[in-house]
Amino acid sequence: MQTSDQVQKLAAEALGTFILVVVGCGAAISTGGDVPPTGLAFGIAVLIGVYAFGRVSGGHFNPAVTVGAAIGGRFPWRQVPLYVAAQVVAAIVAALVLFVSFQGVPNFDATGHMGQNGYGDHSASHFAWWAAFLVELVFTAIFVIVILGVTDERNEHPGLAPLAIGLALAGIHFVLIPLTGTSVNPARSIGPALFAGGSYIVQLWLFILAPLVGGVVGGLVYPVLFGHATEPVAGSGMRWGARARAGAGAIPGAVPGYGAPDSFQQQWNQDDDATGVPGVTAPSETTTRMPTGGAAEPAAQPRIIQDGWEWDYAAQQWKPLQEPPTEES
Repeated sequence: MQTSDQVQKLAAEALGTFILVVVGCGAAISTGGDVPPTGLAFGIAVLIGVYAFGRVSGGHFNPAVTVGAAIGGRFPWRQVPLYVAAQVVAAIVAALVLFVSFQGVPNFDATGHMGQNGYGDHSASHFAWWAAFLVELVFTAIFVIVILGVTDERNEHPGLAPLAIGLALAGIHFVLIPLTGTSVNPARSIGPALFAGGSYIVQLWLFILAPLVGGVVGGLVYPVLFGHATEPVAGSGMRWGARARAGAGAIPGAVPGYGAPDSFQQQWNQDDDATGVPGVTAPSETTTRMPTGGAAEPAAQPRIIQDGWEWDYAAQQWKPLQEPPTEES
């Protein structure tokens, strides 16, 4: 299965982030920040974005999620700046579209009415800055942990992952809208703040830093608690470019789901050295068998062995390991 090229991935991230900000912040503006419709709008926006574009880019739409994925061993660090840039630019464009569109409403004033985030006097509950930092950090970490869980290759129901992600984001909004306006996403905060007024721009530091720290916490906590389904992708985690030891962190005896990971899960377990088997990284020398008695066949497929299971190319599914690899394998 061919993976999408870099341009397609960045386009998917930009479009998904655009939809998230236009729909979510648009609902906040048009309803005056009413909690149920605004929270549901954000949740539904990310749900449809992940269903539409998750197979292409993974459907991050959030710098904190991208950083959490890299820390958690699912995403290479070298791609993080590109993803974050696409997300931030798309959020700014989306906020601009909302700003221009709502000029059609008589007497509309964008100052403090762009679905932006705030604390203290710029919060509906006059929430203290330290408390705002804490809740944004904690709920971003929860969000990232949920995402890493539902996109784990061991998850047997990947088709429900976007629904779980959307519901998680909606639930987070129900809690945080009255407190901070809900960020958990630096890009979503940057775009509207630029059109909401100088005071909100001054407060942006919190809604950039707290979610990013929360993403790091979530990316660290999930693999510590539950391990990795397969070897972390090259250039991810805390190794900063080094490849992880084969099988590091994998839970012994874990069955790799009902077959190969779907295309959405593949994008959440990226590796430039992929073997061609969806979601499986290149095996070590001890798990690769080449034909004997002559030159290697160009079309030969390497053996993929993990935790007592072997990938069956013909059936396109995992099967119990019948013959252990030999020294010549």
